[in-house]
Amino acid sequence: MDRAKVDLWVGVIVATALVALLVAIFEAGTVGAGTPSTVYRVEARFDNIGGLNVEAPVRSAGVLVGRVASIRFDNDSFQAVVSLDIDGRYRFPGDSSASILSSGLLGDRYIAIDAGSDDRRLEPESRITATHSAVVIENVIGQFLFSNNKGEARKAAPQTAQGLP
Repeated sequence: MDRAKVDLWVGVIVATALVALLVAIFEAGTVGAGTPSTVYRVEARFDNIGGLNVEAPVRSAGVLVGRVASIRFDNDSFQAVVSLDIDGRYRFPGDSSASILSSGLLGDRYIAIDAGSDDRRLEPESRITATHSAVVIENVIGQFLFSNNKGEARKAAPQTAQGLP
């Protein structure tokens, strides 16, 4: 075989291997992410969802238990109303809480459900009342800088003598 044919076959084999690797990666990422046979929908209200998206995971103890079905804004309470589709295999106590967390420092947002201890269970179309909004890193940095500037302003203020008329 001449050099051009060898190069062509090596290129075809490498391209095929890359495609197979990409398909394997995407398939491994979606294992267990199929739509469960039965789901029930619950609602949670948050003051700030901080970039949460529809189809974001809902996890409990690190296990995928559902997905965010929809997000809307309530004009009366000025809150984000998040609908969650929970896999029917998982039944949470009625006093469970929901928090918006991120995967890593700048990762995607997801909802974490912390199970309560109530005997009654969350029913379809019920509401999770104990919620914790997303921590927006820009707000935290702004508060830190603002509080730091206040401290500098106090140091720069003239000191008055105590006990003098």
